[in-house]
Amino acid sequence: MFKEGVLVFNAKTAELLSHHQVEIKQSFPKEGWVEEDPKEILQSVYECMDRTCEKLTQLNIDISNIKAVGVTNQRETTLVWDKETGEPLYNAIVWLDLRTQSTVERLINKTPGRNKNHLKTGLPISTYFSAVKLRWLMDNVEKVHEAVLSHRAMFGTVDSWLIWCLTGGKKGGVHCTDVTNASRTMLFNIHTMDWDPELCKYVQICIHTVLYTFFLKSGPLTGVPISGCLGDQSAALVGQMCFKDGQAKNTYGTGCFLLKNVGTKPVMSDHGLLTTVAYKLGRDKPACYALEGSVAIAGAVVRWLKDNLGIIQTSTELEKLAADVGTSYGCYFVPAFSGLYAPYWEPSARGIICGLTQFTNRSHLAFAALEAVCFQTREILDAMNQDSGIHLSQLQVDGGMTSNRLLMQLQADILCIPVVKPSMPETTALGAAMAAGAAEGVSVWSLNPEDLTEVTSEKFEPQINPEESELRYARWKKAVQRAMNWETTEPTSIFSSVPLGFYILGSMFILIGAKYIAGQCESE
Repeated sequence: MFKEGVLVFNAKTAELLSHHQVEIKQSFPKEGWVEEDPKEILQSVYECMDRTCEKLTQLNIDISNIKAVGVTNQRETTLVWDKETGEPLYNAIVWLDLRTQSTVERLINKTPGRNKNHLKTGLPISTYFSAVKLRWLMDNVEKVHEAVLSHRAMFGTVDSWLIWCLTGGKKGGVHCTDVTNASRTMLFNIHTMDWDPELCKYVQICIHTVLYTFFLKSGPLTGVPISGCLGDQSAALVGQMCFKDGQAKNTYGTGCFLLKNVGTKPVMSDHGLLTTVAYKLGRDKPACYALEGSVAIAGAVVRWLKDNLGIIQTSTELEKLAADVGTSYGCYFVPAFSGLYAPYWEPSARGIICGLTQFTNRSHLAFAALEAVCFQTREILDAMNQDSGIHLSQLQVDGGMTSNRLLMQLQADILCIPVVKPSMPETTALGAAMAAGAAEGVSVWSLNPEDLTEVTSEKFEPQINPEESELRYARWKKAVQRAMNWETTEPTSIFSSVPLGFYILGSMFILIGAKYIAGQCESE
């Protein structure tokens, strides 16, 4: 599950005034498949708007004081719907879904030298991004295929679906997105800041739409402009006020996402990171870019321990379990449930737990799970330091997992730098609100550095020596190599796991048996 919500902020102080959140169910119809119900997503937004406005009224805050709405969303999660009926044509395919692996391999085979890196997009060809999910829908879902042929199909990430519905739907709803979401489709040229005809032709997709300002046409906020839209990780970067070249933040949610602002010129990675659009806060404002390291499984490992293994009943129990032992006792956990993202981009990797002994118990496994999140962040930060040549002196963090104090301390220990957590954890929603409030024609939120409110925070300092940190990290890297190339499409022989000596000996027995049978036949 993940949470959908509506949050209201004071534009002068950045104070959170009211909010309401609900959980959205995820379904797993096949191994590696992850889906969400588009109607449930939309209904949750309406419910959250209603409940939030009710809470504001109870606080004697007039909802007519709400001047703008910002939207933030899971970026690569992909939907297709019918523009005439307004009905989704399939469930939303979630960003970490793996069903498109054969599509990815087919596309990579079309590139010169089977090079999976696209300099135009800043992204590798991967199951992660929207274009391959859309291609899969067009190739495998009859309703989608028919709607495309009859020009009724609309494609978008979650922001596009919500904005289209909230601005009228089939009665004139606006079909759009923003550049941060567009840059995650694998169809957007981050240099020209536009859809790329060559890329669209390469994946055999036709696309258009951009976002500026539109108005809500339903719900308690009818008439309020939607003036800001940012993909969730870009919104968190803005919410953490990382507006300067070199500033970075790490968000701990279902996955883990470390973004570093590199300014107005894109920096291409030589170490397995993505180059993405960080934000573009205005029609005439320049785009700012970021280097990004994406980890597929962070908070999702907690859900796995709870729902699949049953070793914890709640996510808060994980911290207590791990704290009881204070060590993994040499146990290392690589949660490559969806392959490995940055810096490896290795879809064949699978999850592995190694270093087990008879002494290992569930507390050690809980500790190893938390360490895994921290080690994955360390790998990304190392790559980022190599690409940029500038080492971070501290790491700003946000997201649901940052409430786990042991995790934050482990992160500081493994990175050997301080970790800084804001007292208000909803920085993603804050970033969307800031973008909306600062939009042209709204201008109720100043983004000038001197006007930004100082955010109170908590700092976690490293508490172990660097030598111990390096030893644990080296063992983690060893475990990662064990997880590589686990899933293979090559056919396997029944003899592939038989030791050579047994195979030869077995073959001799077969030959002797055959000769014996032949001799018997001749004597008869």
